[in-house]
Order: sequence, then C-alpha cells, then structure tokens
Amino acid sequence: MGHDVDVLVIGAGPVGLTLANALRLLSLQVRVVDKATGENREPRADVIFPRAGEALGSLGVGEAIQNSSYQMKGADFYGSGRHLGRFEVGRFSSRYPTAMTIEQHDIERLLAEELARRGGGVEWRTRVTGLRDQADGVEVTLRLRNGGTEVTSAAWVVACDGIRSSVREWLGIPFEGGQRANMQVIQGNVAPSWSLRDEPGRGYFFLAPYRSVIAFPTPACGYRVFCVRDDPDPGRTDPPTVDELRDLIAETSGIPDLGFTLTEPVWLSRARFADRIAAKLRSGRVLLAGDAAHSWAPIGGHGMNVGMLGAHNLAWKLAAVHRGHATDALLESYDIEQRALAHDVIRDMKHNIMEALLPPFLHRARSAFLRISMSMESVQRRIEWMMSDFGRNHRASPLSWHRTQRFGHGLRAGDRVPNIAVIPSAVSVGGGPRAAADEGARPLAVADGRRPVGLHQLLRYDRWTLLLATARAETATLSTLRTVCEDFAVPVEIAPVTVAEPEKGRQLGRAGEFTLVRPDGYVGLVASVDQPEVLHDYLASFSRPRPDAGECTAEQCG
Repeated sequence: MGHDVDVLVIGAGPVGLTLANALRLLSLQVRVVDKATGENREPRADVIFPRAGEALGSLGVGEAIQNSSYQMKGADFYGSGRHLGRFEVGRFSSRYPTAMTIEQHDIERLLAEELARRGGGVEWRTRVTGLRDQADGVEVTLRLRNGGTEVTSAAWVVACDGIRSSVREWLGIPFEGGQRANMQVIQGNVAPSWSLRDEPGRGYFFLAPYRSVIAFPTPACGYRVFCVRDDPDPGRTDPPTVDELRDLIAETSGIPDLGFTLTEPVWLSRARFADRIAAKLRSGRVLLAGDAAHSWAPIGGHGMNVGMLGAHNLAWKLAAVHRGHATDALLESYDIEQRALAHDVIRDMKHNIMEALLPPFLHRARSAFLRISMSMESVQRRIEWMMSDFGRNHRASPLSWHRTQRFGHGLRAGDRVPNIAVIPSAVSVGGGPRAAADEGARPLAVADGRRPVGLHQLLRYDRWTLLLATARAETATLSTLRTVCEDFAVPVEIAPVTVAEPEKGRQLGRAGEFTLVRPDGYVGLVASVDQPEVLHDYLASFSRPRPDAGECTAEQCG
C-alpha cells in the first residue's frame, strides 16, 4: 500500500522537531502537524544538558543551538544565606561539554529552521481528530486551519502531543503514576538587583528549609529563577506575582533587599506535577514520544532532554524498519529503552538533595554535607557525570550484548561511547549498504595516521560503526568482519583506530576486542575480534539479510 507520507509527527515542540529533523536526515518523508498557532513565545524549558547536545550535534543542529546559548561554567551554593561552595563543570571530553541555557521558544525556532533547510515544515492550526491503525499504515483525519477536513495515510505516526496526549487516550494506553504531594514549582524570568556578582555562565543554588531555588542566566538577559517549595495552598493555581516571587527568593537566599525586574518575554509560572510513564510507547504503527510518553516533576530539569534523547533513539530505528533493513525487534527496543530511561530519571531525581524539600534539621545536615563535599574533586566529578546524562545507559536493553570479560569501570555494552582522542587508520572499511543520507550527514573522518580526532567524529547517525584497534586490523581480520557485515542490510562502517593517549585506552576496551556502536552513539556489542560469529549472531538478532547476500561459511564466520 502506498502512503501519503512515511511518518506523521503530531506536535511541533522540541521533541517533535528533533524527531522530524532526525527522520529527514535519514531521507524519510515527514509531515509535522500541530494544533497550536505557531506563535509560541513562552520560555518554558531552558536548559540542554551535554548528552542531549551531542544528540542534536549528530543531527546537524547542535552548533546553531550552542552558538545561541549560554555555556554554563558552574554555580555557587548557598544554604540559609551562607556560602557553601562553588561547583565547576567541563571535566568530560565532548563537543558539548557544558549545559546550554536557551529558552524553549528559541530551541523550537532553531529546530524549525533546520527542518525547513531539509525541505520540511510545520503545519500549524492543524488538529488530529481521528486515527485508524491498519496493518500496513495509519489513516489519520485532520482538521485543517481553514476549517476543512483531510484524510491522509502515513506508514507511521509518532505522537509528541504532550502530557494530555489525545493520541495516547485514543489508543487506551494508561499513563501510570501519580501526583507529587506537597510540592509546587514557581518560575520567572527576571533581572535581579543584588550584591552577588553576575558572571557569564555562572548560576546560583539557594537552599533553605522546604525551599530550593536555582537562578541561571539566560541568553536574552537576566536570570531564569526556578523555585521548588512546599504547597500550603494546593487550590491556588494563578500565576505568581513578581512580588510573591521576589519575597520567596529573598527569604530562601537570605537577601532581604533583593529587587526584581521582569524581562522579555514575560514568564511567570506556578505549576504542580505528577510522575507518569505510559504503560507502553507503541501500539502497532503508532508510537509515543516526549511528554506523551513520560512526564515528571522538573527536578533537575531533564524532562525536555530525555524527550530529545528518546527522539534520537527512535528515528534511526524507525527508519531501519521502514526501509526493510531491520525486523520489528529493533523498533520494540525503543519502548524498552525509553521507558527504562524515564524510570531511572524519576528515581534519581527523587533522591536529588539539591532540590529536595527538607525540614530544618535535614536542611542543616545537607548544608554541612555540601560545605565539605563541594571541596572534593571526586564529588564534583560525580555530580557533573549525573547532570550531563553521560552516565545514562541502555545496559539492560536486548540490543546490548557484552561477550567478553568485563573489568572495573570500563566501557560496557549499552554505555555512551566516550569522546576520547583517537588516530584513525588511513583506510576505513565499509560493510553493508549505506543508508541514503542528505547533505546534513557528516562523512567519516579519516586522518593521515598522525593527527588525533575526537572519537565522535568517526560516528554518524545513518550507520553503525565497528571500532577495533589498528594493531588488530590485519587484512584477514578486516576481510572476515567485512564479510559478516555485508550479509546484513543495516549499514556498518569498520573503523580501525589507535587511542592517542594510551592511559585512556581502557575507556574504549581491550586491544583484542571490537566495539560495535549504534547510530545514536551507544555501544551495541563488545566482543573478541577472534569471534566474528558473535557479530553475525548479533546482527542477525534484528537486521534482515541483505537481499543479494548468501549465508557466510563456517570459515568466514569463525
């Protein structure tokens, strides 16, 4: 059956636009609709953490966002008005080593501009009024901006239509979880008048009993002030006044003469939240992403980031299944991995002492702990690792196979590949068909054998990358690995590398191992170079055979 479009994306927020860009990068036909007017000027979410920055970078839009944002360098911590310590960031190698503060409407604008450059766009004032999931596609009824009705067909539909997702309700998928008790979040964009020193890229944490305040500078001007507090009047739903916000921050920070001026665009918000995850993220050819799939209290500020990472996870899998390169098992892994990621974030944020609402005696204990721990490099490193999302992994995924002995804190299947410096071999070996990619895909970086490059420069979103030590890349080994890869439809590039700094070599694995990296930068398989049959079995678990490929012989597969 022919379809009007490959993928219909419902919702043009940051997650929907990230997904649309990723799908267009992989040359799928995409249509994006949204019931809104397209005139969003609400700042809402305003931080992109390093791992989401890397994901956007692989889609070709990370640099534009980076250039329009503040690069966060650190923060000062105060407890009941007393300085507790200073936190610094930038310890980990990445093209996006620090969090970026940028208002949500600017993120959406930059993503929409990139989508337009790729030949896509957003149809505003277009509402989905009905879905009919069929065996080979989805029939969608749309109410258009002119009041008319259109019935269209899509091979796939992805709902990025928010917490109150109509699509999720039509599918009858439970949104499991419950309300956060005795907690409200009050936010505002303000220019403060205080005696504290304003430094580009530096923010403040103010902690007090039953209060937690974060103030970070925004690219426009002033600060985004985010206050988590107790909820003495749950029935109050009106936005806070600037005086209420000022008094609350003055009390928490211990700055009684604090002054506030609202900045443009004006943003004052009072909200309460629930922690919820959809019981499943797929029903036939309809999938859920972003807030339609999971939502929680904005402790830690990772909601938008996890949604973007989910879109980054989903697009390459959806494209591979749609093209017939992969079986349904690959797409099913999206549900498993993304739901597990959401559960982990909710769990971790419930134990985030930086924004916990603590009674006086526990607040004093927290302040004492921070005063000591902020002077310890190991603690700062651990906090930054958690905040960056570099430590988030898919180790429990069916796509994560670790077939060699694990050691210490080394790289494991399911982990993000570190961006260590490597020296690529002068020759890379292709395996399998290359996915059709537009001009946004980066070519494989091949050095002259002397100049190190960041490992992430060797990765690309339209294919898998098989990394192995140049010292083990003998002609026979490369030929065997290439033969295995060429039996399967998913594209694999074989890249022999030498770690530029030997002391960091264990971050990538042992010399006798190869590492198969997924298009989204996570490790799929770790195995011995002497066991190509493991590579064959791994690819066979989700990839379809290449149509013109025969079975490899016992000698070829080891």
